[in-house]
Amino acid sequence: MAAVYQALHRRVSSLVCRLHSTYVRKMRYLNQLKEDDSLCRQAQTSGTFYLFHNLSPFLQKVGKKYLVPQLSAAEMRRVLEKFPEAEQWMEKSVLIGCSDEHRPRFALDLGALDKSVIESELQGSFTDLRKALFVVDREDSPLLASAQSLLRWHDSHQYCSRTGQPTHKNPAGSKRVCHASGVTYYPQMSPVVITLVSDGSRCLLARQPSFPPGMFTALSGFCDMGENVEEAVRREVAEEVGLEVESLSYSASQHWPFPSSSLMIACHALVAAQRAEISMDTLELEEARWFGLEEIVEGLKRQPSSSKQGDGSFLPWFPPKQAIAHQLIQEWLQQQTAQTA
Repeated sequence: MAAVYQALHRRVSSLVCRLHSTYVRKMRYLNQLKEDDSLCRQAQTSGTFYLFHNLSPFLQKVGKKYLVPQLSAAEMRRVLEKFPEAEQWMEKSVLIGCSDEHRPRFALDLGALDKSVIESELQGSFTDLRKALFVVDREDSPLLASAQSLLRWHDSHQYCSRTGQPTHKNPAGSKRVCHASGVTYYPQMSPVVITLVSDGSRCLLARQPSFPPGMFTALSGFCDMGENVEEAVRREVAEEVGLEVESLSYSASQHWPFPSSSLMIACHALVAAQRAEISMDTLELEEARWFGLEEIVEGLKRQPSSSKQGDGSFLPWFPPKQAIAHQLIQEWLQQQTAQTA
């Protein structure tokens, strides 16, 4: 009987801990805001706001650092008082999270307003997201990425694909509804596999013509309809570099806002060393090559600004720490270092 009581006590204690954990409480509160329109509207009056202008986030430079300011509702009103046309601005905001203290965070795009006036008033600037992601603190990057993706989705889904009638956003921005057909639309991401190919002692990196000069990264491509991750990896590697994957393993995933909200699914793939001759798809890639351990170590040390040579050529450099491709390369490097130790 005592054993039964102890087991029951442990289960109850575990449940109480889960219910009182900061994460669980945050997630349940956010879900309430998404489902309860009146509660969300009330939260907008006490929440903080991240600003965008035509999908470019607002940043402030303080010394050498770039900060992502969070404006209170009162500060937002002060700024928007300068624009008579900015009535009902709260209705355009989208919920993107909340603090541990349950202070909601919203994102708002002010693309219809004169950005120079806003920048002057708030002493900052609207910055292209690709640049912003790599200059702000690492904890701010995912928030900016998810905010822009959600704002972009709402901008491109204002009409029902079935009826052609306008769709209507709920206060949280977690869905749009067509009242004519009753169809509800939810924000979606496109699954993308990103794969670091290795033959055991080297890893394969490639570049597209649109990449910054000198930058090499892992292979990537959208999953086709009906494919699982394994099939998508094998197909992409075969299509892009003409190699057949023998085995693969999952590493991690990352939301990426480009081109229009992707879920990057990162994997390592192994090909046979005796069949590792690259046959590149020149329509997709500009260059693909094998890199040895020392080349990877040196490439990780380089910055884009230091890769240019005197003759105008560029030494290879790799994606920064915020990109999941960097994590794949680091994992491969650690594995190789452990094998040679």
